[in-house]
Amino acid sequence: MPEKRRRFDREFREGAVRIVRETNKPIAQVANDLGINPGTLGNWVNQDKIDRGEVERLSGDERAELARLRQEVTELRMERESSSDPWSCG
Repeated sequence: MPEKRRRFDREFREGAVRIVRETNKPIAQVANDLGINPGTLGNWVNQDKIDRGEVERLSGDERAELARLRQEVTELRMERESSSDPWSCG
């Protein structure tokens, strides 16, 4: 029977990352102490570093904005193409 994925709330994730940052314990040790997968905690720590600007990557907010802007560009291109169509009724 497949394992059900556990969900962790924001407070738990932030607390786990804070433990890694403040104690300088290895991610694997903190993950073991908290009963979570080390890879999961590692992902949270990496995302925290990105969000803090410690690593050159897009933050979660920046990725969301990029997706929104790409969608807007697509819509504007479609509007422009339809308005330049000589056969359109607009």
